[in-house]
This record gives sequence, structure tokens and C-alpha cells, in this order.
Amino acid sequence: MTRRFLALGDSYTIGEGVRAEERWPMQLAAAVRASGIRLADPQIIATTGWTSSELVAALEAAVPPPRTDFDIVSLQIGVNDQYRGLGVDVFRAGLTTLITRAIQHAANDAGRLVMLSIPDWSVTPFAASDPRDARTIAAQIDSFNATGRVVARETGAAFVDVTTDSRRALEDRTLIAADGLHPSAAMYANWVRIVLPAVLRILRAL
Repeated sequence: MTRRFLALGDSYTIGEGVRAEERWPMQLAAAVRASGIRLADPQIIATTGWTSSELVAALEAAVPPPRTDFDIVSLQIGVNDQYRGLGVDVFRAGLTTLITRAIQHAANDAGRLVMLSIPDWSVTPFAASDPRDARTIAAQIDSFNATGRVVARETGAAFVDVTTDSRRALEDRTLIAADGLHPSAAMYANWVRIVLPAVLRILRAL
């Protein structure tokens, strides 16, 4: 039986700055198959710049709507809420609605949902042009991720930290794409190694 995978998010999920096959959801699907589980390439619903609320709106407007029996659903969202200065409370409201919606696409099983943390873009060259200093950006990212972890725990979804890994880009610029902001294929490969155990646990339990 071939399992189905839905990946929801923003620029990090769509893989801004890398080739389609280098996106982390695509790399993840390949890694799962290499482990012996048949998993289709993901259906990706993600656009650069989306906030949590904009992703909710996109799901509601999708024609046809995504199916409701995905075996695994991933979610990585929130960096644009933070970047636009929308605040943690706005993010929490959007994320709560979004997780509820994501679970519906996971056969109403919260145990099939994996949420990835927001990477820390303060370590990228792009951040140098932002009026906020790197310490402020990093602190905001940590606050948003703390909220995401709580909401995930409350709803029964898994929460995987990739933020710590993203901060290695401060010393290793090969982890950043040519645009100076988004992750490179190498960083996405690191994320796959981090999230793979959680995904395998879910799929092997089905």
C-alpha cells in the first residue's frame, strides 16, 4: 500500500531557492521510501510569504479541496507572522485554526500530524538589512516556537525542532541558498534526518 503525504507551509516547505527535488518534503519522501515504506511524493500546499492565517484561507479556497485521508501531514508555518510583526497572539490564533484543519486532512488523527519549528533567519545575510537586530529576531523566533510547541502538544501533534540546526548557518554558509535567506538543499537534508524518526514512527504504526 502506498501511503499519502500532505505538506503544508510557506517558503520553507515549497523550497524557495532550491530545485523541486531538493525541497525537504521531497527529500523526506525519498528517505521514507529508502527505509522500506512506500510513500508517494507529497502534495504540497505552500507559498512563499504565507502567514498561518493565509494558509488557512488557501486550504479553505482550494479547488478541489485536499483529500481527508492522508497518512502523514507536515506543517511548518509562522515565520511570516513573525517577520510582519503580527505578534504571538495572532500567530497562536491562526495556528490553532490551522492545526485543526490539518488534522481533518489526516483522517481526523492528530497523531499523523508533524509540525516543524520555525528556522532562525537571523543568522542569514538577509537579516543584516532588517531594522531589528539579530538578537531580537532570534528571541522572537524562540517565542513563536514556544507557542507552536504548546499548541502542538495540546492538540496531540508531534513537534520537531529544526531551529537549532538552522542556526549552524551562522558558521556554515553552505547551508544557505543563493538568495542569502532560505535554506540550501544541504540544510533541508539535515532537517530530513531530524524529522525522519518521527515520521517513520507514525507510518509504521498505521
